Amino acid sequence: MQLNSIKPAVGAKRAGRRVGRGIGSGLGKTAGRGHKGQKSRAGGFHKVGFEGGQMPLQRRLPKRGFKSAQRAFNAEITLTQLQALPVDEVDLLTLKAAGLVGELVRHVKVVKTGELARRLTLKGLGATAGAKAAIEAVGGSLA
Repeated sequence: MQLNSIKPAVGAKRAGRRVGRGIGSGLGKTAGRGHKGQKSRAGGFHKVGFEGGQMPLQRRLPKRGFKSAQRAFNAEITLTQLQALPVDEVDLLTLKAAGLVGELVRHVKVVKTGELARRLTLKGLGATAGAKAAIEAVGGSLA
């Protein structure tokens, strides 16, 4: 194979639409743009969301909600997920290696969902009051 002999598969490339090339082409005269008006003219268009001067929909509707920029860096983990881990000492790297939190995560908080039946030592992780009580009840600790 030579670089100068490479061609796309047959039928993969279609010829561009040649407009304004006479009556016989089917796209002569107005070239598919209709008659008159802003959309028929070169450079005559408007910005996205423009409604002819009427107040646009995105400005008529109220602003609502908030998406924190920190979302990607914070994560939660449950007691059930901790129970399933094969290690006794849990930190952020252990959770990332197990695939329980994303690679971008910097802060993890343990929430009290499910049960924990074995001792665990948590290092560098946060916990809710209920989760902390559950971990300490089975002899675990938070460092």
